[in-house]
Amino acid sequence: MEENKNKLIKINEAAKILDLSVQTLRRWDQSGQLKAVRLNPRGYRYYKLSDIQLLSSDIFSLAEEWLSLPVGIEPENQFFCLDSPVFQTRLNGLEKMMQKIPELEQDFSLISSVVGEIGNNSFDHNLGSWPDVRGIFFAFDLNKHQIVLADRGQGILTTLRRVRPTLVSNGEALLTAFTEKLSGRAPENRGNGLKYVKKVVVDIKKNIPLKLYFQSGDAFIVLDEKTTNLKIEQTTIQFRGCLALINF
Repeated sequence: MEENKNKLIKINEAAKILDLSVQTLRRWDQSGQLKAVRLNPRGYRYYKLSDIQLLSSDIFSLAEEWLSLPVGIEPENQFFCLDSPVFQTRLNGLEKMMQKIPELEQDFSLISSVVGEIGNNSFDHNLGSWPDVRGIFFAFDLNKHQIVLADRGQGILTTLRRVRPTLVSNGEALLTAFTEKLSGRAPENRGNGLKYVKKVVVDIKKNIPLKLYFQSGDAFIVLDEKTTNLKIEQTTIQFRGCLALINF
């Protein structure tokens, strides 16, 4: 098992597993998104087989599995942002990559702003009170047009109850977060970030339609440009924090 974990493969093998071009992997190496291993300063690029296999997995399923763990552990490093500065650095890297995709030329900044709001909400609303693992899961697959964020934080209900004690369910809290303007002591404007997210996904005209799946506790909501009435649904897969999937 340990031997497979440390096995190195050539860049063309890694590209084949990930269904990417060698040129893309070279760009990712240069940008720091997926660093290659070099056996000497001028040597060929190699990759850990275990890292490539992990990247070829379904990132949404990986996030769900992480949230469902009875005891929290930090995700693999390439998917984990311990604090807000790390998240902002990786978000900037994602934005630069999206900017180079022709069909996202007009909308990459809007997508980035949605990701930023969701990720920053996790850090702001759990500041100093993370239940177990501090930090967020942040992964993206530009080939599948997917971005996933998750946290093992307190969740929307606990967060909004600080300024709206009458909230009784995850569904009610989720609807409130996406529709009502709230404020309170630091961090200010709890829930207002998700109102902005709704505006971008549903109301703002874009060349590339966005779709958002957002879950907290046992409640979830799905938003896209066709959404007229917000509908909160229940799921049997329950966890304490938040999970978001953005499709574009």
